[in-house]
Amino acid sequence: MTSAPKIEIGSRPTGFQGTVGSYFVPVNESRLGYICALSAHGMWGILPLYWHMLSQVSSWELVGHRIVWSFVILACGVPALARRGQLGGWQALTSALVTPRYWLIYSLAGLMITINWLAFIYAATHQRILDASLGYYINPLLNVLIGVMVLRERLSWQQWLAVSLAACGVAVMTWGSGGLPWPAVAMATSFAVYSFIKKQAPLPALVGMLLEMIAVVIPTLGMLALLWRNDLVHFGTSWSVSALMVCGGVVTVVPLVLFATAARRIALSTNGVLQYVGPTLQLLVAVLITGEPFAQYRLVGFGFVWAGIFIFLLRLKRDLRVVNHS
Repeated sequence: MTSAPKIEIGSRPTGFQGTVGSYFVPVNESRLGYICALSAHGMWGILPLYWHMLSQVSSWELVGHRIVWSFVILACGVPALARRGQLGGWQALTSALVTPRYWLIYSLAGLMITINWLAFIYAATHQRILDASLGYYINPLLNVLIGVMVLRERLSWQQWLAVSLAACGVAVMTWGSGGLPWPAVAMATSFAVYSFIKKQAPLPALVGMLLEMIAVVIPTLGMLALLWRNDLVHFGTSWSVSALMVCGGVVTVVPLVLFATAARRIALSTNGVLQYVGPTLQLLVAVLITGEPFAQYRLVGFGFVWAGIFIFLLRLKRDLRVVNHS
């Protein structure tokens, strides 16, 4: 597929719509971007059902196999794409592999995504999918807080109100359930830090994830070997369980590829709004399919979080309007 020609804003030609960065995106490209974005967020939304089928397996073993098979897929796919001139080409890939700064960045990113996956899989396999949904709802608001604490950004009163409402929601659910919804907090915090690290990382998404998996695959293999030595593994006990574990790498990498494809074709703000498709589907899966109780305290807690997100999106819309008019 040929790339879109560079066209200055203000001279919208026939057959073009939407912008990414400072360029217009062709109608077909924009449509592909929406399809890929919705597909990625949709897959992430129903992914708890996949891990729920493996509830008899420990979260440690599941996250271990998720890392190992993701590494295998990326280790085969990324070099093949690089040899074909994609992802910056073979020279860019080999240069990335010998740059110490990249290893520091992506090793930390690998640690954060491992924590996120472990909390997510634990939630999916222990009837706590609602906690996973909550984690992804509050994640954007934690990104805002990281901007304040690390980048010294100043928040508007609307943004402070949004964060405060989300905090009230978590407090309500902590009080109602008699304990902190730690999977939600762990997922949101780890992914917020992961996102911040990735913003500083210049490599293409797939190359970066390959480095992340390389950084964590060795200790992961050691952990799996320890589980095997203590007879705590389920891999190999049946074809169905083993196949689901192997395919865990596929269901990890495919939505990432779709998301990366969408990111180049639709506006970042649009992708940001679409990210709420995932946790909304997770909430529906938890309540309608796996039968998790949506008690009154959860309704009140989620109500606070949803109110915060609504205010957050209103402020985002206002800021984008100001930028577009400037």
